[in-house]
Amino acid sequence: MTDFFKNIPTIKYEGPGTSNEFAFRHYNPDEVVMGKRMEDHLRFAVAYWHSFAWPGGDPFGGQTFERPWFGDGMALAKMKADVAFEMFDILGTPFYAFHDADARPEGATFAESLRNLEEIVEYLAEKQASHKAKLLWGTANLFSHRRWMSGAATNPDPEVYAYAAATVKSCLDATMKLGGQNYVLWGGREGYETLLNTDLAQERAHAGRFLQSVVEYKHKIGFQGAILIEPKPQEPSKHQYDYDVATVYGFLKDFGLEKEVQVNIEQGHAILAGHSFEHEIALAASLGIFGSIDMNRNDYQSGWDTDQFPNNHAEKAVAFYEIIRAGGYTKGGTNFDAKIRRQSLDPEDLILAHVGGMDTCARAFKAAAALFEADALEAKRRERYAGWQSAEAKAMLNQPLEAVAASVLAQNINPQPRSGRQERLENLWNDYI
Repeated sequence: MTDFFKNIPTIKYEGPGTSNEFAFRHYNPDEVVMGKRMEDHLRFAVAYWHSFAWPGGDPFGGQTFERPWFGDGMALAKMKADVAFEMFDILGTPFYAFHDADARPEGATFAESLRNLEEIVEYLAEKQASHKAKLLWGTANLFSHRRWMSGAATNPDPEVYAYAAATVKSCLDATMKLGGQNYVLWGGREGYETLLNTDLAQERAHAGRFLQSVVEYKHKIGFQGAILIEPKPQEPSKHQYDYDVATVYGFLKDFGLEKEVQVNIEQGHAILAGHSFEHEIALAASLGIFGSIDMNRNDYQSGWDTDQFPNNHAEKAVAFYEIIRAGGYTKGGTNFDAKIRRQSLDPEDLILAHVGGMDTCARAFKAAAALFEADALEAKRRERYAGWQSAEAKAMLNQPLEAVAASVLAQNINPQPRSGRQERLENLWNDYI
């Protein structure tokens, strides 16, 4: 045990009327909604990197946090794990997620980093055996170290590609050993800063082959989890090859991986790509590649990905509605890829940020579930497309263009526009929020 979170109680559900800030108002893990416990619907996870590895910097200033586990060495890495699992226990979260670099010290060589990773994985396995929290997903940090400045799988140096392959193999092995339910690849540097020194075709081909080799290795070792790509349009690169869900799907189709790989969608990344969170979720579900989400929000007055905790349940309810429509999570979950502000220095701030985020998500989910169960919105959707249920309309899709054109003349078809009733539907939505 550490004393980092001393005097902070275990967070319990007390309901909307409580005045206790160290309590859930809306998230009751045992509440049954749509035939399943809330904990099993939402599958909350804590992000190791933002909660325990981030020093509090931003593009214009350096470290503001002083944590007792900051520094090099395995002893401090194990202290970090101790603190992490104490926080998981306080919050009651069923999952966590981590990069290799979050959990283990960086070695002078790959072999040393690998030994460090294997040692900390053993320690994390021991923690998992005696605590509730398990691994939602693992991943490799292929963007922070200077070796990755020109990309990992897309790097012009073949030795960097090889180092990236070795790193991902080690992290996939670690994820499997810890029983992780997913493995995520986020290409933070898989893009370019200028076209003047970039071969787009070669870099994209290398990224595709790299992903194919990851999937091949997954099957070779018998990993039963999902392989996920996390889309992001840019930042720090000018353009990334995994720009958004649609771009990722085209990429997967090109390399024959659309049945093998799904997406982990982040709110902040969706906004940077010019989309809404719910759009990206709905599109991924329609394409059969929805896997998991990173839950956060951006400050819309800032020009970068601020990764703040969610606090607007009405905004998040639309996203959860699309997740419900998609059938809910299978192996995925709601990972808080969010960080407290650099001025929020206290241990209490870290706990309360998650409490607020979990309450926001629970309130959003319950509103979305109530609307879905009422079938009000879905009934309107079915009504709008009802004409396509006729045998004649279905047959038209298999007819040549000239035959369809002839039927318009023969039947004197003269369609009149019908209202989309958007404002009515928005009013209906607001009734449930």
